[in-house]
Amino acid sequence: MRLLQDLHIFLSTARLGNLTLVAKQLNLTPAATSAAIKRLEQQLGAELFVRSTRSLRLTQAGELFLSHCQPGVEQIELGMQLVQQGREQLCGELRLAMPSDLGRNLLLDWLDQFNQLHPGLSLRLSVTDRMTDLYKEPLDAAIRYGQPADSGMVALVLSGSNHRVLCAAPSYLERYGAPAAPADLSQHHCLRFALKDSTHSNWTFYRQQQTETVVIQGGSVADDGDVVRRWLVSGRGIGFKSLLDVSEDILAGRLVPMCTDWQGEAAPLHLLVPGRSQLTPVIQALRQFLSERLQQQLQLVLELIAASGTVDR
Repeated sequence: MRLLQDLHIFLSTARLGNLTLVAKQLNLTPAATSAAIKRLEQQLGAELFVRSTRSLRLTQAGELFLSHCQPGVEQIELGMQLVQQGREQLCGELRLAMPSDLGRNLLLDWLDQFNQLHPGLSLRLSVTDRMTDLYKEPLDAAIRYGQPADSGMVALVLSGSNHRVLCAAPSYLERYGAPAAPADLSQHHCLRFALKDSTHSNWTFYRQQQTETVVIQGGSVADDGDVVRRWLVSGRGIGFKSLLDVSEDILAGRLVPMCTDWQGEAAPLHLLVPGRSQLTPVIQALRQFLSERLQQQLQLVLELIAASGTVDR
């Protein structure tokens, strides 16, 4: 379906504002992406983008079209998947725990799509940063960052390449500037996450053969990852967040990554189950479904960061 491909190109262009980057992401030529936008504009009888030598931005007509295009494309693709899958649906109750920030702002929409693909399933979600006990609590699986402390737990990799990234809102950077290197964080207001009695205060960065750990003192602390993210977006300070947690904010321009010539701490994401007997068809299907979307999300935000370069103070 050429129209569906053209709509995908439009959505990617609206998000990235760069036809060359869109072409690379979709494995097309810049000429093909440009032609797709022109076809849509001809069909609509309106310009969708204001073009400059370096970037594109949506026109008023483009903003209106975008608001209707995104949900329309999602529904078309969902319908295609349902037809292709036929009537062989998974069923039963899926009891799943997941982190507050990632769960609310990224996974929830995907889980709704997964549920639509398998309407025989019912979801029971526990959205919390508390480390749930899969042996004692009525849960089938948990989505968690890092390696499980219990070696008997089965950890299925959802995103092994995820890592932490320094980020702040444009409003914060306008007032205080950006750190040129991790060592400059002592001059900034930093926002931290706490789990039980442990506060994540040692922020570690890697560059080639270098390793630098900065001990963060003072600043605001919350035991809910989504609270830290909301503080960041409101311009209250700098955070060291999982890239997946803030991917949508970075793509939308609400947060800006900094010191990107340094690699933040690894933050692999796993789907945990108590044992191999719990690796049911539902869990296997969920793992495949989420892995694909997480990989696409990471690739999209990493390409944007690479194209944008490091923010200088």
